[in-house]
Amino acid sequence: MMGKSDGGFSEAGLRRLREVLVRQVESGKIPGLVALVSHGGQTHVETIGTMRHDGGTPMRRDTIFRMASTSKPVTMAAAMVLLDECRLRLDDPVDPWLPELADRQVLKRPDGPLDETVPTRRPITVRDLLTSTFGLGLDFELLDSPIRAATFERLDYSVASGPAPDPDEWMRRLGELPLSYQPGERWQYDLSNEVAGVLVARVTGKPLETFLRERVLDPLGMKDTGFHVPADKIDRLPPLYGPDPMTGEFHVWDEAAGGRISRPPAFQGGGGGLVSTVDDYHAYFRMLLNHGMHDGERILSRPAVQLMTTNRLAPAQQAARDAMYETIAHLSGGQGLQGGWGYGMAVRTHRNGHAPIGQFGWDGGTGTTAYADPEHQVTGILLTQVGMSTPDSPRAIHDFWTTLYQAIDD
Repeated sequence: MMGKSDGGFSEAGLRRLREVLVRQVESGKIPGLVALVSHGGQTHVETIGTMRHDGGTPMRRDTIFRMASTSKPVTMAAAMVLLDECRLRLDDPVDPWLPELADRQVLKRPDGPLDETVPTRRPITVRDLLTSTFGLGLDFELLDSPIRAATFERLDYSVASGPAPDPDEWMRRLGELPLSYQPGERWQYDLSNEVAGVLVARVTGKPLETFLRERVLDPLGMKDTGFHVPADKIDRLPPLYGPDPMTGEFHVWDEAAGGRISRPPAFQGGGGGLVSTVDDYHAYFRMLLNHGMHDGERILSRPAVQLMTTNRLAPAQQAARDAMYETIAHLSGGQGLQGGWGYGMAVRTHRNGHAPIGQFGWDGGTGTTAYADPEHQVTGILLTQVGMSTPDSPRAIHDFWTTLYQAIDD
């Protein structure tokens, strides 16, 4: 095992962690949450509050949550398996599998009209998709641009909006758009992960979930992780709330029974489609900390894990990512300000809070967070049912990490 510490948590530190989380729930802003922290050989779980904002069923350790963008680190493992097996190569063009992305046009100006374009200088590669630099994506500096509006209209299907079409139709719509930047030029959020999921499905000839389950989820025992919640587990899924930004009133973004997650989706979104539990995610991040091994079985190669969990951005890409997130830090409780990006996850490259350099993982817009820290052999996972329409779940996430690092006893 890498790292220096094989200790656990102090009792006083865990007590403080619980007090901070209880305070979040008692504030009335977060109906309930489940938190898991592990360090060395010690694992500690807190379940606080209720599934619904008006009370009722308490949160449990096996409560299932919509992971939103915290899906990215897990779905990316499917692509890493294909790299390990030489079924994908980082610098190969994606055109053979994703012909919709061949011969792209690029906007002359990222914020300019959609019909003023130049050809791409080179094809989009596998590496561009895995690093989120293929030329399209959510860009906080282009929110008012024509390309942002066109991308949103054709491709958005987040939890609060309508269902996505099937992957082929989704790719067809994507292929109608110009890129906002040349391939490999700029880091942009989210869309790359969705395309990477389609790439995996086309290379393997199987739905993304099928391949992910065979090679990652089942070997890790992640039995409650997938792209929908079956009927026999739906009572373990809370509704998803998006509080009103002005009044704080709880609006239901998605119900449990009969909601969007209650049936298999046409599009299995690698960027944000998973549901899971704290124990499932703990198994996954523990595997990453263990260099790709789980109970004596190799899930990913050591180099694949290193590629995923270390910064892959060039200095210019890094500067653009930093600039993007600095403009929204006040809304997100500081998420995104870690600096670097690996494959499907953030990698902390500078210290700007309690967490150390090298910590890797990501957060989700449904109020979820999961990171691991190789230096201390620490994993932390906090899952809520409150979307980030207000700063409440980002603040809970921030306070979780602040108190978690104070609780380490080594």
